[in-house]
Amino acid sequence: MTENPANAIFVDTNVLVYAYDDTAGQKHTIAAQAVENWWNNKNGHISLQVIQEFYVTITRKIPHPMNAQAARQIVADLANWKIHCPTIDDVLQAVDIQQAHQLSFWDAMVIESAVRQGCRTLASEGLTHGRIIAGVEIFNPFIETES
Repeated sequence: MTENPANAIFVDTNVLVYAYDDTAGQKHTIAAQAVENWWNNKNGHISLQVIQEFYVTITRKIPHPMNAQAARQIVADLANWKIHCPTIDDVLQAVDIQQAHQLSFWDAMVIESAVRQGCRTLASEGLTHGRIIAGVEIFNPFIETES
């Protein structure tokens, strides 16, 4: 069965971290369910950058860091998702996105990776919900919990 590109979801680091950070309350519940759904539907997309950021964050920056071996296993599991490995052309395109949309370079790289994988949706807490950048619509899965 072939994946429908319209259903491809690019997942930003923060959503993945919440899925595995059991101190994150309602955000953990929402993210864990979303990640499980994307896993089951085989429509989750990430980049090498997201995997790297995930590992560092989950092992160092959350209230109760995960041990390296457990985090390593999650990274190994995430290797089954569709992963974008950026090239220099992607970096240059991200610079253009950064300049055009006044974003951080790292956010622009995430958007460029989503574009390169044909994702029309980017699940992220760190970018503006509903904004469309380079043809990718930002979706904050936690928007209901913030009101």
